[in-house]
Amino acid sequence: MPARLRALLVALFGVAVLGALLPATAAHAASRTVQGGRLDWGVKTSFQSYVTGPVAKGSYSLTGGAATVGGSGFRFHSATGSYDAGTGAFTASFSGGVRFTGHRTDSGAYQLDLTLSRPTVRIAGSTGTLYVDVTGKAKGTGAITTSSQVPFASLSLRGIDMRGGGDTVVLTHLPATLTAQGARSFAGYYAAGTALDPVSLSADVRPARQQVKPSATPDARPSASAKSGSKRQSSGTALVDGAVDWGVRRTFREYVAGDIARGTWKLSAGAEDGGALFRFPDGEGTFENGDLSASFKGAIRFTGKDGLDLALSGVRVTITDGKGTLYATVRGSGADGDGDGEKIPLVTFAAKKPAVKDGLVRIDEAPAELTARGAKAFGGMYPAGTRMDPVSVAVALKGEARLPALPDLGSTPTASGTPTQAAATPGTRPVASAAADDGVPALPVGLAAGALLLAAAAGWLVARRRRGAAPASPDES
Repeated sequence: MPARLRALLVALFGVAVLGALLPATAAHAASRTVQGGRLDWGVKTSFQSYVTGPVAKGSYSLTGGAATVGGSGFRFHSATGSYDAGTGAFTASFSGGVRFTGHRTDSGAYQLDLTLSRPTVRIAGSTGTLYVDVTGKAKGTGAITTSSQVPFASLSLRGIDMRGGGDTVVLTHLPATLTAQGARSFAGYYAAGTALDPVSLSADVRPARQQVKPSATPDARPSASAKSGSKRQSSGTALVDGAVDWGVRRTFREYVAGDIARGTWKLSAGAEDGGALFRFPDGEGTFENGDLSASFKGAIRFTGKDGLDLALSGVRVTITDGKGTLYATVRGSGADGDGDGEKIPLVTFAAKKPAVKDGLVRIDEAPAELTARGAKAFGGMYPAGTRMDPVSVAVALKGEARLPALPDLGSTPTASGTPTQAAATPGTRPVASAAADDGVPALPVGLAAGALLLAAAAGWLVARRRRGAAPASPDES
């Protein structure tokens, strides 16, 4: 081959290789932050039925701000992770957990005790895996084991192209299959290969132009003083800011929004709705030697059929000698005659002497029980002593202290701007994206361009040889 032609082909080949590498580099640079969203998963509907049925006679409880959705799903919140639009690589971890208990013994312990929390979805190419933290009790021996991020289920991504550039990743009804490790963590209730409930998720992707280096506490929010230019300052044990997170009672929320009451709830005066928790913000009061007295803003009103109308406002929390009480002003059809419009003690909760760390005092998910006055406020729907949703309290003693974030259950998934057109209906597999409909594997842009350049060079070489117009000079031999 003439030397000039060899040099030309080598140069063109280098261009082709460089072109092939460029997309990978660009894709790597395009990796963006996932922050916000939710994952819906029922684990296995038949397992739920078994736990709550006449054999196990058990129940499930939610932790970490998880919620229920639909007839048998659990919603996990506050997605964090990354998404590479060029390669489709996706990782998202979600907060919250669910604990199943059943087969209670005479001693009060449970033979069945399984907690699944912090689900994480990882996708690379056509492979997807659901990881979870698992705490479970083995059958027979009763040995308790805790494992972090167990590859619990494999996810079918058949026909889904994860590449794209949208601001939301939406995956609907991904078939899930129990792995061998998942089966062991499931205390042997199901064998590897068992079909689990499908997984759906919606994750918010931060636009590339908004990429910032994450802070050490990405899930925290500034205290009120930080947001308002430190209008309020701590004086001794006076609070700078504070918040109470309380869901009232999960089954009450489900009753209000369900087919019986067909109602709703409305928040006002600064209260926030996290989906599973309501936040009452802007705490003011004092904290000293483990005792707390604080008032919070916000109101919530539940309404529904058959005269349901119950409003709670003016939330106040006291902690004395390790015992906490949540008060609220109660108005509505459910309140007793004496208490209508009066601040009454609704629930009590355990509050061991809380420690102060970095100017922040926290009590997380303290079990709460309904008081006698609270039972009257609910119109006798629940007797005194009924377990209500746990209470979380956070108060800031310094301006730089940061309150924990309210769990974010995400917005309703939409099909726009997603990297996949998979929006399958129940019982169907996600459909393939339009990019894969022709059945022909697409070459990466760099490789395709390189192939065209090489083809052009080869054509030029053939044409040159066919012409044979001039003998080769010495430097072409």
